[in-house]
Amino acid sequence: MKGWPIDDHPGDKTDPAARRIRISALTFVRQLRIGDFQIQLLLFRVSIVTRLPTVQPLQGYDGLSGRNPKIEIIDALNEFNEFAPSRGDLYFGVQSNVGACGSNDLYEMPNMNQSVEAREIGHVLTLEEIGKLAAEGGKPAETLMNVVALIAKRFQTDVCSAYLLEPDRANLVLAATLGLRPECIGNLRMALHEGLTGLVAEHVRPVAVTQVQNHPRFKYFCESGEEAYQSFLGVPLIDRGVLQGVLVVQTAEPRKFLDDDVRMLAEAAAQVAPVVSEARTLDRFIAPIQERLWSIARNLWWCWDQDSSSLFRDIDPTRWRQLNQNPISLLAKIPLVGIESRARELALHSRINYAYRRLREYVEADRTWGATHAGVLRPRPVAYFSAEFGLHESFPIYSGGLGILAGDHIKSASDLGIPLVGIGLFYGQGYFRQRIDERGRQQEEYIQNEVNELPMEPAIGKNGEPVFVRIQTRSGSIAVRVWRVRVGRCDLLLLDSNVEGNAPEDRELTSRLYGGDARIRIRQELLIGVGGFRALRAMGITPGVLHMNEGHCAFAVLEAIRSRMEEEGLPFDQAAPRVSREAVFTTHTPVSAGHDRFDAGLIEEHLGPIRESLGLSGHALMALGRENPHNPNEEFCMTVLGLKLSQRANAVSALHGEVSRAMWKGLHPSKQENAVPIGHITNGVHAPSWLAPQMFRLYDRHLGTGWHERSRQPDLWEAIESVDDGELWETHFSLKTRLLEFVRQRAVERAELRGESSETLQRLSRVLSPDALTIGFARRFATYKRANLILADIERLASMTNDAKRPLQFVFAGKAHPHDEPGKRVLQQIFELTRSRQFGHNFAFVEDYDVNVGRHLVQGVDVWLNNPRRPLEASGTSGQKVVLNGGLNLSVLDGWWAEAYDGLNGFGIGIGRTHSNMDVHDRRDSEDLYRVLQQEVIPLYYERDRDGLPRGWIKRMKRAIRTLGWRFNADRMVMDYTVKCYIPAAGGTSSNMRSG
Repeated sequence: MKGWPIDDHPGDKTDPAARRIRISALTFVRQLRIGDFQIQLLLFRVSIVTRLPTVQPLQGYDGLSGRNPKIEIIDALNEFNEFAPSRGDLYFGVQSNVGACGSNDLYEMPNMNQSVEAREIGHVLTLEEIGKLAAEGGKPAETLMNVVALIAKRFQTDVCSAYLLEPDRANLVLAATLGLRPECIGNLRMALHEGLTGLVAEHVRPVAVTQVQNHPRFKYFCESGEEAYQSFLGVPLIDRGVLQGVLVVQTAEPRKFLDDDVRMLAEAAAQVAPVVSEARTLDRFIAPIQERLWSIARNLWWCWDQDSSSLFRDIDPTRWRQLNQNPISLLAKIPLVGIESRARELALHSRINYAYRRLREYVEADRTWGATHAGVLRPRPVAYFSAEFGLHESFPIYSGGLGILAGDHIKSASDLGIPLVGIGLFYGQGYFRQRIDERGRQQEEYIQNEVNELPMEPAIGKNGEPVFVRIQTRSGSIAVRVWRVRVGRCDLLLLDSNVEGNAPEDRELTSRLYGGDARIRIRQELLIGVGGFRALRAMGITPGVLHMNEGHCAFAVLEAIRSRMEEEGLPFDQAAPRVSREAVFTTHTPVSAGHDRFDAGLIEEHLGPIRESLGLSGHALMALGRENPHNPNEEFCMTVLGLKLSQRANAVSALHGEVSRAMWKGLHPSKQENAVPIGHITNGVHAPSWLAPQMFRLYDRHLGTGWHERSRQPDLWEAIESVDDGELWETHFSLKTRLLEFVRQRAVERAELRGESSETLQRLSRVLSPDALTIGFARRFATYKRANLILADIERLASMTNDAKRPLQFVFAGKAHPHDEPGKRVLQQIFELTRSRQFGHNFAFVEDYDVNVGRHLVQGVDVWLNNPRRPLEASGTSGQKVVLNGGLNLSVLDGWWAEAYDGLNGFGIGIGRTHSNMDVHDRRDSEDLYRVLQQEVIPLYYERDRDGLPRGWIKRMKRAIRTLGWRFNADRMVMDYTVKCYIPAAGGTSSNMRSG
């Protein structure tokens, strides 16, 4: 199909026919006098006919030069508006490159390149009629019913139906019909891979079939009453380039639909599509309750809003648990009638409407802490780069502490109203799922994440098209698509390399988190940093701050410098300091081996093109990543790059700041160690995400509703001292009971999968006692975290766990890195204890540690055990989550606990000393651990009054909540970053007096 695009064709000035087609198209717009809507309809026509990427030129025309066709059409409208005569028709032709879809019944879009004078055009509906029907109906749903009735009459068909794409974009629902059974409206549902209607939506192409029963995709939906109809014609409903549904006509007698039939129904669909879009976007859909549930499910705000998450659980508690608490999967698997029935049964309608209104109010609120204190960030937000984000267990793109911290950071930024955009990777298989085999060995399994079951949508660029970016390397280019995730008020952009046209190895780049060799890691980090920055620019976002959460993201600053050089015509030496002033770098790793390093060959292969754009030699680029720039044998370190090119750098606890300054003193040889420019902002946790509902309600009663919005204020927590001891203890005990039930259920399920005996299953169903002091340990099974420190004296341990009067029991969880064999052996050692006769009744291991497992543990344990080899714990945040839920910490004085412990708000192991001999160090700590357990922890827990309450223990619980709750939460952390890093980096400080 050939013709002219709407733009200055080379022959336009001399060819009257070409000019007449342009003018008649513009006349159509002007005559209707409905402004921007008609421009949108014109754009719709272009997107349907061409199906071309923005940068692909139209055939037979060299003037497009990669410009956006939508912009060119608007330019043409403005330029030729004055020539509009009294009447014309909107038809023009362009080259179509859609290609065949594998079926003779799939149509190209109708031929529109004939001149206006060459043929008479018949219209099924005019826009005036659509407007009249809309006025008569009052609501889009009623308008649709009127429209399908009129189309059936004009087309002389027995059936006309409109199917709308559901919010999961994987299913269609019957929204209006004349001819099918009316009770099917809102209830007849089909997947895109089902039936002829699904085929239209799947290929976004018209389908015409004379005898439906002879077609391989025919599927009979008995509830619709369609058995009497033989012929089928369906066309896609598309508004502004986005599929909205399918328009279908059917006849009882076999009928061969002609090209004119297809063309006219496609025109009708084009005219109806805005009505369909309005019905969906204004939530006046066939099923408003389901639509509102979908709206809530597609913003991860629900996962930290207790009322919203409970809605999904109450719809189907069993499925909710089986689907890993994924609301999108839940809604997709329950028929509309089932959701409506359950909503009536439990009177959920008002709760759903209330949750929906609260979400809208939350997202649209403009009186936030950020609006008051960080207004400078609104036009140029913070770009927060991280290799992983732990937001919820149903969105598995995280492995551990770094990701959980990043998730809490973006949630608190949302709550505070800080303009912030997260940038990471979408891992198609995420981190591994853990399975323990018959020998107690960890086995790794990877499961594909289904995009349709995650709250993601294509990110749309400033050109109105889905965002794709490309990164050049010496070995070829890598294309990535960009997904958008709504996290409350903030957006998270996830880059995905599983794109057609990429080499097979590159399509797998973003499949797994932390699963590859050095070459895979550098390519992933190239995508995060360089690709992430380009994605921001493609979306029209110019960040005012670049926050790199660990060294994986440090390439972002190189791309920012390259962009600044290009924009401002600066050399590297001038552009680098300007970008550096806007860069914030956070280091999390106190272990030298934990910092990514790459050899010169990998750096040149992947950064060679950027290096040339920066005007740097190979040696100069390598020097940016070397502690000693003059050492040609030193590898390129990502942390060094981040520290050198960021004006502000921080560790994540006070002690970690000391360790980091000592570790990186070589970057500042002329400075004293304490003058090395690395500060610290201690990590905190997002309270609403980790707090048990029971504790949330207790705080509501005693701290006042809305307390979580003021949780960073110390005086708020004073009221905890007035809480009745019995109320606090009973709340904690109920959470502990819930934890033990969860542990037993998970242990039995996993033992069944291993094929263990009925006797073992019976024992596991009764493991652990709610009356025993319960200690939890859950984290990555790295050897320096010393999960087996408690096993140093096995007989002494047995004497404590088997004490009938004052028993002690342990719950362990955690994963070892797939390549960490020593860590796997420690895990196996712990697991074997759960099978032993001596410890089997009071030791449990919960497999496949994730956010859900962690949440149960931190909410239910009496004591949280943390015994890393000091000073190798940068911060640690799991113990902070325990505090909010009423648990106590028993920890080495490392990370956050070194600055939190006051002698009465938990328990300390050791006095903060280390030893150069690792064996001596471990032996000292194990001895002190046993001593504290036997002399402090166990006696205090079992000391009860005549009401059965451990008053001394409860006093310590209250002190922990009061002294730690406000300090170690993510709101305080993000406020610190905002005031001390983001606002200065964005140039928003009102005063800054410097001496010297």
